[in-house]
Amino acid sequence: MSAAPLPHAADRLPIVTASDGQPYLPCAAVLALLRAIAESCRNLADDPDCTLPGAGEAIDIEADALEARAIAPTTETA
Repeated sequence: MSAAPLPHAADRLPIVTASDGQPYLPCAAVLALLRAIAESCRNLADDPDCTLPGAGEAIDIEADALEARAIAPTTETA
């Protein structure tokens, strides 16, 4: 039995498509994202199983998820 994949934090960020067709994040969402990254770093600072490269990989995974969501509306066909 396979466990369902965990949701990405980036899935909860609002993406707005501007009149130029480009995806944007509202400033409040960017601030919340940066604060969440900072809080995660503080929480994991004393965890012996966490490394900076491992934290970087986790951030890359979230960035990839957000990038996929941002690109999706620009590739949809009617």
